[in-house]
Amino acid sequence: MNNFITKEPYFLQHNLMRDKVPISVAIITKNEEHNLPDCLKSVAFAGQVVVVDSGSTDDTVTIASAFGCDVYEEPWKGFGYQKQFAIDKCDNPWVLVLDADERIPHETAEVIKGIVSKNEGSVAGYRFPRKNWFQGRWIRHLGWWPDRITRLFRKESGRMSEAAVHESVIVSGPIEDLDVPIEHFTESNLGKILVKIDHYSTLGAEEAFKEGKNASVWSASLRAVLTFFHNYFLRLGILDGVPGFTLSVTDSVNKFFKYAKLSELNRLSKKGK
Repeated sequence: MNNFITKEPYFLQHNLMRDKVPISVAIITKNEEHNLPDCLKSVAFAGQVVVVDSGSTDDTVTIASAFGCDVYEEPWKGFGYQKQFAIDKCDNPWVLVLDADERIPHETAEVIKGIVSKNEGSVAGYRFPRKNWFQGRWIRHLGWWPDRITRLFRKESGRMSEAAVHESVIVSGPIEDLDVPIEHFTESNLGKILVKIDHYSTLGAEEAFKEGKNASVWSASLRAVLTFFHNYFLRLGILDGVPGFTLSVTDSVNKFFKYAKLSELNRLSKKGK
């Protein structure tokens, strides 16, 4: 499904108010009506924005259409696949991959516009530091800063990894580090975080199982304890206040369920033999 009829002219007018540069932004969505507007406003300089949706039941698709995005619907097949599908729909020589809960600050937008407009040199991709926010606080420890990620690349030189979770951009050619950040407003609602933990731990367990790894509930428990200690003390999550403590706990819970689920997969596999 492509090029929905615009239902909110204001958004499209907002999109036309700025100079466009030959870059395509690739975004995947599912029920992102609260995050998507600010994300799209931050990339209003882009000549094309591709949104690939996987069954949203809220106003995500309407919002994307209203902003003038090229909107596609694609059944969910994993993070790497969905993002590669979006990249394949991009028409411009430069691609910027974003999540709906990420934003491009003004100073970062100016740098990106300069790179894309000049289109010079041999650099195939660019890494950004990612400024992660959780429960209203910029998380500076726990390995969350500078959290460098490759997101901008020449389309001919980049692709997504095929990982179902923890996917990344793979670039063939020189990659340069930039000093300007991407901002990431990670989920802060604890109920939704628990849902994500269930989802991500399942994906992680399935991936580990395919790789032939083994685990037990006891090893899963030990991993969880060590993960908390590593994050909260060694990686200085203690300096990030209550959000740092919460993140250390949720990461350890995620670790426990990933390996406990792997243990369950190992047990069921043995029963099936």
